[in-house]
Amino acid sequence: MTPFEVPLPMESRRTPKIVCRLLGVGFITASATAEVGPRKSYMQRVTNRRFWRSGMRSIPGICLVGLVTFICYGLGLNLTATGFLYLIVVVLQSLLGDFISSAVVSVIADLCLNFFFVPPVFSFRVSDSSDVVALLAFLFTGLIITRLVTLVRQEAETSGLQRQQMKSLYELTQRLLALHPDDLSMGKAIALFREAFLVQAVCLYDGTNAEFYSDGESQNGLAERTRAAYISRQDADDNVSGIFTRCLRTAGQTIGAIGFDSLRDGELTAAQLAVLAASMLERTRVFRDVSISVAATQAEVFRGAILDALAHEFKTPLATILTAAGGLRETTGLSVEQLELAETAEMEASRLGQLTSRLLRIAQLDREEVKPQLETTDMVELVRRVADDFAERRNDRKLSLTRDVTSAEVLADAELLRLAMLQLLDNACKYSPSDSAIKVGIERQHEFVAVRVWNGGNSIAPNERNRIFERFYRGSEARHVAPGSGLGLYVARKIAQAHGGNLILENGDARDGEGTSFRFIIPIAQNDSDHAGKTG
Repeated sequence: MTPFEVPLPMESRRTPKIVCRLLGVGFITASATAEVGPRKSYMQRVTNRRFWRSGMRSIPGICLVGLVTFICYGLGLNLTATGFLYLIVVVLQSLLGDFISSAVVSVIADLCLNFFFVPPVFSFRVSDSSDVVALLAFLFTGLIITRLVTLVRQEAETSGLQRQQMKSLYELTQRLLALHPDDLSMGKAIALFREAFLVQAVCLYDGTNAEFYSDGESQNGLAERTRAAYISRQDADDNVSGIFTRCLRTAGQTIGAIGFDSLRDGELTAAQLAVLAASMLERTRVFRDVSISVAATQAEVFRGAILDALAHEFKTPLATILTAAGGLRETTGLSVEQLELAETAEMEASRLGQLTSRLLRIAQLDREEVKPQLETTDMVELVRRVADDFAERRNDRKLSLTRDVTSAEVLADAELLRLAMLQLLDNACKYSPSDSAIKVGIERQHEFVAVRVWNGGNSIAPNERNRIFERFYRGSEARHVAPGSGLGLYVARKIAQAHGGNLILENGDARDGEGTSFRFIIPIAQNDSDHAGKTG
């Protein structure tokens, strides 16, 4: 007689109690999974919440197992039929719950199947080895089904989470791009990052300016960790505290770092957020540089307009003074002292007029392309005259001229060449001590003629040698030595390049000692070059 055929009355009365006891084991197991320990870290909080949810999700399955057990035992169903019903319960639990809750329900269903439907009943002891195999098969089948269904659901949840994250990233990108460039700041951008992904705090470190931008409060040293990530050039994930830091990179260079506190699924979203933050940081920097460039351009336009206006205003009274001084000098009856004063006034007015014309020409060359009016010019004679005139005006310098050739004809604009030589000589005087030597040398180099201007001032720093020909650039030491606009070398090089030559900064020469040397090079006229080849 089997327990399914002749259920005893006493056993029938005990069944509800026994079922309740077995289900109590299930409730205790579910409750054990939901126990909340000390919440000392982010990982512990996440684990506690996960077990709590698993325990709550297992309760409906446990109740359904109890109901199936009560009905099947009352109807006297056999092991096979009851096992399939339990399997249906396990599948339903797998669809509704997670792996932990489904595993708990599978184990409880296997225990109930063993206790109520496998001889001897009301005992966990199994008398027939085939029943042991059936119980193990049921348990493994339930766990495998649970695992497969859980994996499928996790993949679906991951896909849904990724779609949600992509949607959030898209919305965040739209909001960031909607910011007007005038209102764009990393402080506002960081606030949008925190609002879009509901994190506790966000911190961005700009490595170029060494500035922090943050929103929210973090108790885990988010700012220090973000800066450490930039210094080490390495991303870092701390699942214990929930801190995710990523380096911001553009064009292969690390420009900063960003950190998130309590970012959900940071492994999936932190990298995309870092890319977006890097683009916003670069956009802010580019807009700032463009604004500075626009302001500099406008200032340059205003400066040029003022310079033109002042120069033209100077030329009219200078012409009047020059005419009056010339008339006084021609007047008869003047004493020797009066004649000397008239000559001095005329000479100084003439020099001031030349400086004004030079200033106007420099301003014009600065704004426009140089278009020389080519004519045959003897470069040696031109340099000699410029050097003589300069030596008369600047008797506080010892100017010397050496030349390896007697003449060198070039196709050039004589006025522009004179202006370039004056710029080089003026630069040599500005940045050399008083009573020091200035050496000018002229030599021929194959198809070119070179004019070398050397002064005994301090050498130019190596990190500034590539920038001294830039527009408006003045070296760190030059700003404190003499006033200037930073246009002299720039204009002189433009003139040389307009004639097919160049202006270069030479390395130190042992024969001259410490100092600065520039070499102005332009090509020799073709007919002069041919003549030199024939005579050679």
